[in-house]
Amino acid sequence: MLNKPYEFSMEELFNDMEGIDIPVYVGGPVQMDTVHYIHQYPDLIPDSQRITDEIYWGGDFETVKQLLRDGLLDSSKIRFFIGYSGWEPRQLENEMDEKSWLTTMSNRTLVFETPMEEMWKASLKQLGGKYEMMINFPIDPQLN
Repeated sequence: MLNKPYEFSMEELFNDMEGIDIPVYVGGPVQMDTVHYIHQYPDLIPDSQRITDEIYWGGDFETVKQLLRDGLLDSSKIRFFIGYSGWEPRQLENEMDEKSWLTTMSNRTLVFETPMEEMWKASLKQLGGKYEMMINFPIDPQLN
């Protein structure tokens, strides 16, 4: 989950982040007491894990906090999340086989440059075809 704002910012969550008013998003319902992050700084944040050529996950959190305090990270190139989405073994694969999910390739533009409220529509547009026409559907068809 990438586009659901959390009620607190980094500044409000961490005592040592005063003045760092960066939004935090809900990453999922699992371990809502953990912070995760994706970013575009593999050379600055040790132990980052590559997701794509332009998107990295995690790394040394103390380094991230210091880089933020020093003003060396652009807040538009890093996103913080509370919790994560997780599945039991084979659960996600089964859901994918059942076509329970629509998936599209992630990219820097979609993840970091698309406004949160437009991310779902941008993802559908990226899929194209029959999915693109879903952009105009109401989120809850029963409300139509």
